[in-house]
Amino acid sequence: MRLFTVLLIHQLLTLPIAADDRKFVVIHKQGEFGCHTFRIPGLAKTKQGTLLAVYDMRYESRRDLQGHMDIGLSRSVDGGETWAKPRPIMDMGEYGGLPQSQNGCSDPNILVNAKNGEILVSALWSHGRPGTHQWRGDGSGPGHSLQKSSQFMMVRSKDDGKTWSKPENWTKRLKDPKWYLFAPAPGNGITTSKGMLVIPSQGRDEKGYPFSNLTWSADQGETWTVSEKARANTTESAVAELGDGSLMLNMRDNRNRSDKSNTNGRAVSVTHDFGKTWIIHSTDHGALPEPVCMASLLSHTLSNGEKVLFFSNPNSKRRREMMTVRVSLDDGKTWPTERSILLDVKGGAYSSMAMVDDDTLGILYESSRADLVFQKIELEEFGLEP
Repeated sequence: MRLFTVLLIHQLLTLPIAADDRKFVVIHKQGEFGCHTFRIPGLAKTKQGTLLAVYDMRYESRRDLQGHMDIGLSRSVDGGETWAKPRPIMDMGEYGGLPQSQNGCSDPNILVNAKNGEILVSALWSHGRPGTHQWRGDGSGPGHSLQKSSQFMMVRSKDDGKTWSKPENWTKRLKDPKWYLFAPAPGNGITTSKGMLVIPSQGRDEKGYPFSNLTWSADQGETWTVSEKARANTTESAVAELGDGSLMLNMRDNRNRSDKSNTNGRAVSVTHDFGKTWIIHSTDHGALPEPVCMASLLSHTLSNGEKVLFFSNPNSKRRREMMTVRVSLDDGKTWPTERSILLDVKGGAYSSMAMVDDDTLGILYESSRADLVFQKIELEEFGLEP
């Protein structure tokens, strides 16, 4: 009888947790903190173990640029159980004599330099051009000037995200003047095992056509290189290092707007030379369905030395719903259904992941429950031994 009781308790403890029963922490509900909507999450853990969440603070509506919006930050020093009050870290104010509604910043990417602890948050600044969108028409155009092009901006922190530099404009350093747009991809960048800093990026080429690529630094951020395009007709991407040191770029693909067949899915490419050349991955268009949305990709090494990949997105071909986290044990070649966890049946859109500790994955995402929520998943739930 005693053995039966022990086995029953073990079985109950290892049963999957239903999505609706999972604990979550609300980062923002619509209308809080004097802000209409929070969108576009990025998540990272600092060298000190602090969790940093970045996002759009959209003050007046849910709409994309152009509009009154800043890049905001929340800090958690207790593993995501509680979060400090949101505050803007990139705010262009009334630059050039134009109102804040014509100086919006959007789509943050957060990168922690694993060597020196410096934190970089990049985003896109749009000056003027009310009523436009940077991905359409003249919302952004060729050249570098404020009057013609949206701007690639950066802020830095050297004290664990407590204070931040004034915004730096990197547009002339990075953008090909023939291109209509060049911007960081929202979410997070990475430091590779060899210390290279990598930011997933995106843009519109000389014809205004969208593409995805990488921006990377081999000298701790002193200089940066913009890679060749990984794919055309793709935009928001996520990057992870594979077991052989190559980089996987997992991309939102505009073709999926109309393709709801078996070839619907994330575009996936791999580079062995930091984006000089690209190879289409075997899981391209088919393994990871999407309704056309941003997603997150994260690499983690277990205590036994095994490397795993985590992927999160709304697991649906038709709408932003069924927010799901999956795990791959073979560098993304397969994503077993039994190693996936459903977090939000009714919702889920943009997301970003980071390891809370060696045993726990954290995810920040747009939810049906609130603008942004944070949840933790123990690695044992995926059938992994941390």
